Amino acid sequence: MLSAQAAVSEAAQRLRGAVQSGNPCPPVRDLIGGNDVAAAYAVQQQNVAARLATGRQVVGRKIGLTSEAVQRQLGVDQPDFGVLFDDMSYSDGAVIDFAAVLQPKVEAEVAFVLGADLDEGELDHAQVSAAIDYAVAAIEVCGSRIADWDITFGDTVADNASAGLYVLGTERKTLAEVTPRDVEMSMAVTDQEESTGTGAACMGDPIEAVAWLARKAREFGEPLRAGQVVLSGALGPMRAVAPGAQVDVEISGLGTVSVSFSQDTA
Repeated sequence: MLSAQAAVSEAAQRLRGAVQSGNPCPPVRDLIGGNDVAAAYAVQQQNVAARLATGRQVVGRKIGLTSEAVQRQLGVDQPDFGVLFDDMSYSDGAVIDFAAVLQPKVEAEVAFVLGADLDEGELDHAQVSAAIDYAVAAIEVCGSRIADWDITFGDTVADNASAGLYVLGTERKTLAEVTPRDVEMSMAVTDQEESTGTGAACMGDPIEAVAWLARKAREFGEPLRAGQVVLSGALGPMRAVAPGAQVDVEISGLGTVSVSFSQDTA
């Protein structure tokens, strides 16, 4: 039987191998369990360190599993978080190589850019609100290195919260101009409405999701910093995309954001 440390290392290597080969791997819960939160984040941290060693830089975080609809889709009952790197960001209207993300699925959410560090204090709604520079509409392109999205909570946490890429809209609004919990979202995939929701679907209020993240990030010794991007979580169900797909999102008060995928899967 593997030691706990060896199991974490093997799980991390399995996930890296999927990225390197472009072929999804089996779940890692056989190594670390399906609900061992500490082990799952240890796997995530190993692979974050591996990416940092290649010269990538952390530019923010993503919160996952904030919507009850997405939790039902994946059979989990609590949020998680992952790390955003500098090579994950795409501009509004970009065309993404379909092969850039394994098994891509899209979701619409409110993103925030921080104007102050969140490393001290209560890290409550009021403090987090004061630290937010602006909000924008966002599309997250989630991906799973695990075959068929066959994931438990431990699998997705280990897999950097199923992070892939993200796209930010161009309309930047302060919290004096928009109330995130009140926004309404509509997402169309190739001209067919695929997902709708509201800000309240994200843990009751996207700012509460960021407050949860701020406390968790501090617990892990990597608090949120000024200038970082926070993807606060889906406002409705995520949807799979095929080669050539066009994704258009509208969020009231924050405008629109779109992205498309190449026809080529190679």
